[in-house]
Amino acid sequence: MARVSDVLTSHDIGKFANLQVLARQVVEGFCAGLHRSPHKGFSVEFKEHRSYVPGDDIRTIDWKLFGKTDRLFIREYEEETNLRCTILLDSSGSMAYTGSRSQGVSKHDYAVRLSAALAYLMLNQQDSVGLVTFNDTVQKYIPPRARPRHLRAIVNELQLQKPEKETELGDVFRQMVAKIQRRGLLLIISDLFGDVDQLMKSLAHFRHANHEIIVFQIWDPDELDFPFRQWTQFASLEASTNRHLVDPAQIRRAYLEKLAIFRDQLAKGCNRHRISLVPMTTDQPYAEALAAYLALRRKSR
Repeated sequence: MARVSDVLTSHDIGKFANLQVLARQVVEGFCAGLHRSPHKGFSVEFKEHRSYVPGDDIRTIDWKLFGKTDRLFIREYEEETNLRCTILLDSSGSMAYTGSRSQGVSKHDYAVRLSAALAYLMLNQQDSVGLVTFNDTVQKYIPPRARPRHLRAIVNELQLQKPEKETELGDVFRQMVAKIQRRGLLLIISDLFGDVDQLMKSLAHFRHANHEIIVFQIWDPDELDFPFRQWTQFASLEASTNRHLVDPAQIRRAYLEKLAIFRDQLAKGCNRHRISLVPMTTDQPYAEALAAYLALRRKSR
């Protein structure tokens, strides 16, 4: 059985453990925690009065207001609730890429460590967290739980994952809509390679269900600046028979132009649907990148 320390080091945890992933919008949950809930309860913050009706608990009657108005009113409150978070990890073949500047860390390795860090954060702040792994279909679904020992179950599954097969994110995410029904925070960790229009349509389904979405887009630096100079054989990590020997100088300009269009479409689509898009590159330590993002997110609340 895997140990948490196999994925998360104490040094890495120290960089982000004092930061919290806080939802920007109202979320649902089951118990008292850090996040505002749409459910009315007896704690935390007064919301409004409403007229008393037979059957209401008399302990909720505002007797001071009764003394002023000679009418019975109920005091309603907004309770605080834990956040339900689900981490969606891309384990398709393209995530296996390892460039020359990432110190042997593939995009998938990076995504696994980031997933473990986010799960640790959620459980550390007494929120519930679950995990979905996928390639061309959903591979594993671990429902959100808030128990501290739940982290080991997530880490065990993360270490079993191997990047393989193709994926079309739009199709896979549509499969997940029915699985993740209670609204909460979705943390998608992927390179997002695929059809942008189909991806945005599927993410729109999540947004219509009032999920908040943060997408951590994992890049290898090679994919961003295309540093190849000599004749190179490029092989698809999702279709092994797809190989091409090319002169990078002849395709570099076209590649970078298509890359710019792809990134612009993603940024505009995420902005349109109020989705946070967070690019990360595998040459930057994931703990530092995560700590920087969470600090920025906290300031913007």
